[in-house]
Amino acid sequence: MCLECGCGLPYSPSARQRRKETAAPAPSQETILAVHESLLGANDEVADKNREKFNQHGILAINLMSSPGTGKTFLLETLIPLLPLRCGVVVGDLETDNDARRIARTGAKAIQITTGQACHLDASMVAGALSQFDLGELDVLFIENVGNLVCPASFDLGEAKRIALLSVCEGDDKPAKYPTLFHKADLMLITKADLLPHLPQFSPENAEGYLRKLANHSPCLTISSLQPETLTPLIEWITQTHAALKPSHQWKAV
Repeated sequence: MCLECGCGLPYSPSARQRRKETAAPAPSQETILAVHESLLGANDEVADKNREKFNQHGILAINLMSSPGTGKTFLLETLIPLLPLRCGVVVGDLETDNDARRIARTGAKAIQITTGQACHLDASMVAGALSQFDLGELDVLFIENVGNLVCPASFDLGEAKRIALLSVCEGDDKPAKYPTLFHKADLMLITKADLLPHLPQFSPENAEGYLRKLANHSPCLTISSLQPETLTPLIEWITQTHAALKPSHQWKAV
């Protein structure tokens, strides 16, 4: 996880390489667990504050998680103009503001977070981005997480819902290989469905089957951002989820 990959560290040689160079003794398993629990505990405190802000303003916050290249940004470019809701987007990438500039062309405000070496967004990063929005003018906040199927699943950002994206260009057994992320998903999207005729090795039925083996009974939708009509069930899911929000309800990602 993060303690091994070195995310969140200043730009420098990896933690693993530095340990080799300095010949420092490896920390004990107890130390690693204590640091990890402290890290997540501090994150959760900020996430709760983010959640409180979303609740106060009736904002549906949705965390989009996937591996790189599943089409998160293109989906938002196509989806936002079709939604009857006021949208904002927080975009996470290691470098560049390319995705935020693309989304801004939809008319939605987009704030880019460049994480450097960090392979996920955390609650503090999102909190910093929130200060740049007028929350009273939002119904939905999409949080486009860094492309990664491991670390993002461990960090609560204060979101109400999590969407896991799986493109048909990947293996249909990804939910089995990365169970934490897919188990926690409130919705799974199988993306780039327009390519299915060219990828007979990918089975949407198998992908959903692996999701169900994780005891996840959330909806599974097969979509293509090149075919906007396929987004209708997703639009309905978002609008109905937003309509179900209650100001006093305290959302908690679990």
